[in-house]
Amino acid sequence: MRRAASLVIAGALALLAGACAEKARQEPSAAADLLVTAPAATAPAPPADRFVRETGTASWYGRELHGRRSANGEAFDMHGLSAAHRTLPLGTAIRVTNLDSERTIEVRVTDRGPFISARSLELSYGAAKELGFVAQGTAQVRFETIGPVPEGGTFTVHAAAFTEEENARLIKERLSQRYEVVSIVPVENNLGKLYRVRVGNYPSEAKAERIAAKLKLEGLEPVVVRKDN
Repeated sequence: MRRAASLVIAGALALLAGACAEKARQEPSAAADLLVTAPAATAPAPPADRFVRETGTASWYGRELHGRRSANGEAFDMHGLSAAHRTLPLGTAIRVTNLDSERTIEVRVTDRGPFISARSLELSYGAAKELGFVAQGTAQVRFETIGPVPEGGTFTVHAAAFTEEENARLIKERLSQRYEVVSIVPVENNLGKLYRVRVGNYPSEAKAERIAAKLKLEGLEPVVVRKDN
């Protein structure tokens, strides 16, 4: 009798175990469910556009580059309304205000410069005339982008410029001992030829600024410039 009861109990336990195993096969585990429903990794968001607003010293240029090709490929018109900026994308529209006279104009960035660290913007003769500072040569200005400009780009450091190619070569040889990419870029204007020494190709303006700070410690007056080609 006891043996029969034991067989009945064993059979019941076997049936129960089989039912549990079948249920486990039909219902995924909590861990498996988490694997299925976990959100996929998303790519990092692209850099946001930004508005730029600066205050600094503006200078102007005219006859020495009149008719010469600007960085955007257009012939420079000294009587037109245009500007050179070191890092704003070419084609950017900006509003410029002479802080002394409060005159305001709108111009497009068509070229690169100024290559003097103490200056923030270089305007065409026509733009400087509209703002009323041709005679003075420079003016304190405020300028701001009319629309947002994209982040990102490739930047280089303008380390020095020389009228003699040999002087540029000497600086290049010196800097090449510490920096991987150093180049000489010849530039012609209506007054002659310049040889600009550039250091590096950097994926951010901040990285280029760090290199510029190191070059300044070597007695140079570097400025960061956006590369357009």
